Amino acid sequence: MSLIAMASALAATIANPTPEAAAPPAVDREPTLAEIIAFETERYRRMTVPVTIRGEGPFRFLVDTGAEATVVARNVADQLELFDRNTATLVAMASQRQVETTALPTIALGSREFDLATAAILEAEHIGDADGILGLDSLQDQRVLFDFENSHIAVAHADELGGNRGFDIVVRARRKHGQLIVQRAEIDGVDVDVVIDTGAQSSFGNLALQNRLRRARALDNSEMTDVNGVTITGNTRLARTLQLERAAINNIVIAFTDSPTFAALGLNERPAMVLGMRELRLFKRVAVDFESRRVLFDLPDNTHIGNRALFP
Repeated sequence: MSLIAMASALAATIANPTPEAAAPPAVDREPTLAEIIAFETERYRRMTVPVTIRGEGPFRFLVDTGAEATVVARNVADQLELFDRNTATLVAMASQRQVETTALPTIALGSREFDLATAAILEAEHIGDADGILGLDSLQDQRVLFDFENSHIAVAHADELGGNRGFDIVVRARRKHGQLIVQRAEIDGVDVDVVIDTGAQSSFGNLALQNRLRRARALDNSEMTDVNGVTITGNTRLARTLQLERAAINNIVIAFTDSPTFAALGLNERPAMVLGMRELRLFKRVAVDFESRRVLFDLPDNTHIGNRALFP
């Protein structure tokens, strides 16, 4: 069993957990109803939503469509007296560490309630000072709608959220370890696989993409800290245009690193990148539909935003 967690534009994989830690995905106790959940933006420009655990809270959890595993901060696990713990190897962007894991019983997100048998325990300062991260094990078979214009997140089945009506672009994706990977994308004329990651503050690419973008303008190197608290330095370049179907994001900054995250997703050999919140916020709405394997984009009314632009 392997779990992939991305946070702070940094990826982590829990590999080879102990047998006691292995468990099936979260199971809803009751049918999920459409729930609109107001979000707040924490200091890394990502989103947190209120979550209760065993009726306690609310706690501020990031919603991370790039993470397979849910994460809870150590201080929250201690506060809830979740001391029945196992260990697993956490493979992050820059490091591998043994971490503790625990079960999270009776998680409530809006009107949805479910249990998780395995969540990684990390230090709060390594996950953006949030109380935890909701990963794919919390979001499977749902649509997660990020409405940047109205500052809310909706978590429900697609038909409860109006289907595909109102979205300008619907992109098909394939599934790998629960993650949705958009393959019909192009950056500066190079075909690229794109992971939509709402837990990443910025975008980063693999070395295969870096090799294909040698003519892109070089910028100052970027420092990136993974969820284990280990910092690495990556080359950074300015690409001209990322094309997603009929939409284009201009002047996109990409940091490059030889991250084991890409290997875990089978994305080492061909150009691939993680698209983070800095770029996703250029759209009015973004919906990630795990059930239908689609990513939906709603273009802004004013397609020119700052020094970047969206063109239909």
